[in-house]
Amino acid sequence: MHQKKEKYQTSSSQKQKRNSSDRKGPQTHEKRAENRSRDFNEKSSARKSSGSERHPDPALSKKKSSPRFEYEDDYIFWCRKCNLPLIGEECGICGGKGDTLHLSQPADVRFCSPYEREVLAEQLISAFGCDPLGDRFVLLNKIPGEDKTDEVIVDGFIFGVLRFELSEMDYSFEPSLQGAKILLKSAEGRKVELKKTNRHLNGKNVASGLIESFASNIKAGDFVLVTAGSLSGYGISYINGADFAGMESLSKPEAQSGTVIQPEVRAQSESEYSSETKSPSEAESPSEAESPSEAESSSETGTKVIRVRKVDSSEAFLHPEIPDLGACIEANKKHLQVLGKNAINTIRGIISRNEYRALPVYVSFSGGKDSLVVLDLAKSALKQREFKAFFLNTGIEFPETVEFARDLCREMKVPLEEMSSGSAFWEQVEKFGPPAKDFRWCCKVCKLASAGDLEAGKGACSLSGKEAANAVAYLTIDGKRKHESFSRARIAASETNPFVPAQLNIFPIRDWRALEVWLYIHWRGLSYNPLYDQGFERVGCWLCPSALAAEYSRVKELHPEMHARWNAFLLEWAKKHGLSEKFVEHGFWRWKELPPKMLRLAEELGISVLAEEKAEDFEIEVVGGISPCKAGGFSVEAGVRGIREKEAADFINVLGNTVYAEELGMLLVKTGTGTVKFFSNGNLLVSSETKEKAVCLFKEAAKQFVRLSRCTGCGICEKACPVGAVSIKEGKPHVSETCIRCGKCMESCVVTRYFDKLVPGLDEKLKV
Repeated sequence: MHQKKEKYQTSSSQKQKRNSSDRKGPQTHEKRAENRSRDFNEKSSARKSSGSERHPDPALSKKKSSPRFEYEDDYIFWCRKCNLPLIGEECGICGGKGDTLHLSQPADVRFCSPYEREVLAEQLISAFGCDPLGDRFVLLNKIPGEDKTDEVIVDGFIFGVLRFELSEMDYSFEPSLQGAKILLKSAEGRKVELKKTNRHLNGKNVASGLIESFASNIKAGDFVLVTAGSLSGYGISYINGADFAGMESLSKPEAQSGTVIQPEVRAQSESEYSSETKSPSEAESPSEAESPSEAESSSETGTKVIRVRKVDSSEAFLHPEIPDLGACIEANKKHLQVLGKNAINTIRGIISRNEYRALPVYVSFSGGKDSLVVLDLAKSALKQREFKAFFLNTGIEFPETVEFARDLCREMKVPLEEMSSGSAFWEQVEKFGPPAKDFRWCCKVCKLASAGDLEAGKGACSLSGKEAANAVAYLTIDGKRKHESFSRARIAASETNPFVPAQLNIFPIRDWRALEVWLYIHWRGLSYNPLYDQGFERVGCWLCPSALAAEYSRVKELHPEMHARWNAFLLEWAKKHGLSEKFVEHGFWRWKELPPKMLRLAEELGISVLAEEKAEDFEIEVVGGISPCKAGGFSVEAGVRGIREKEAADFINVLGNTVYAEELGMLLVKTGTGTVKFFSNGNLLVSSETKEKAVCLFKEAAKQFVRLSRCTGCGICEKACPVGAVSIKEGKPHVSETCIRCGKCMESCVVTRYFDKLVPGLDEKLKV
């Protein structure tokens, strides 16, 4: 699964601003802790500690105003008597109704894997000296963050947040209010005791004079457990424990002037503290601004030591019941039966339609948990109909995944059709560079090219013209789910595949959460990919840019030879583009256009993210923008390098009727909106009746020239063409006169899909 993250758009001017030579220095560690904590704190405070109901909250109302998809089924239930998570309201053991437990979106809650449980235990013990959770059920609910970020749910409440820090390339744990209270019962470290005070503490900075005790193992930026009389909770430290002893004496002189001292932690020695006064208007949130009386109270005690996130006088306890997995399955059995039945009916309902009854059926099997469930459901649904599993071996799959896919199909007695891309990725990566979240050329080269090799899909080629372009030749049952990410939130029960001709995809578990997938697997006793127990939330290609950095770090541990090969390529690629090893180490290569969160991280770490531009063999340069023609209409002129006229003549009629006058050194293309003229000297002239049409036609022509120059010979366009007009000869695409200009070859081409990234700034050159 993909940890799906929020989508951001950042202009090139913003990038320049972020990476200018006069940018500010790295942020302090405690400031990062405050920033990463704020969203979680606001979300948590919007719920009761039990998680059973919501309260109105400005942060949530802002969220709903955003264009991002909002899930309505963002909750599960929790049986308080049996202490078990429920996917339906009624508990199958006691018959009681569970409390509603609302989840942060996309609400794809799951069981904590054995490896993740080890990581959580290590974080709790290293930070607080205890792990009070023992053998309890621990659920993880992914939430937006820099990388792997999960709410930790125990006994029906949020215990805290476990996150992978890209700055440190390691995990950290932030307790919730209720989690902090439970940790305080047995914690041996990171504890801060405050003197009794009548001050309001939540969201406030506390100075050294109000500190009763301060644990020596605390580091600046650490989340700490806080007590103040009958109050308890957690906060964030501004200083190291070793510095606390001398803090009071250092802060007293400055305290006379009423200022609050902010130490520059980790950037200075313990005696080099700088003071700063923060006015209410400069505060990062309303809770940071202090009233005059509060500022006066701070001045009495001097140096700022911690920031209290949340404290109150409530009690928190762990549930006395610690059920096992068998009990959890029993409690949810009826709900699982309903889920399975509905999914089977979805499969049967679509494949039994008259127009599909004679078509071949496949199950898309990736070796992951979702496709595993779909394979089992298909076996139950298609007892009277033959089907095959097909596995797209991209050549960069985990060896565990390849072995599991083959073994499982053998065990289940399901025919397996495995299609391999061989070394396609390694052959093309030099040309395209590393794939990115917003530049996933690898999927087309390694997946879609092989998918088009299915014998069933080739049957569509027996049809002709427009009929072939819209034909369905085979059905594929797929495990895609809407809760995996916001980008998949709107998938329907069935959809045609825009990149693989003649394929209709059926999504029978589109409404399931990961918890329901795992409960089904355990209920049915299915074998599953061992990588899930090793800390992988998804088990796709091992170097996929959409994978989490936390998972990529596991590749280094489990398969050092694979990691070394890819890392060597990345370092060489970065060097050629003037980027540092830190750029690679912290995962910035995974974006073509960095989102704001990564720009902030780059600024904090002092890493330049501006690559040096390298001249390509192919170049298209606009001359003077758009101009009116003497004969009427508008034209765009450009110079093209790296494309021979004969190559263009064999291909460019994908745009329209083509006339090639070799003796005149001119190639003419007539389209429905204008004309394209390409001359042997490299000049390109595009004309149309309006400015808008001229721009549009020029972009289409430029796109085809880029497509021709960047062609990798993968053959996807050849397979996508419904009339067989496209062929690959000597590594270059050729388009015959039988082309019906349906656009299928362009839709499936990785170059045209990422044209804007391969030829950036074209609108600026066109002055539009």
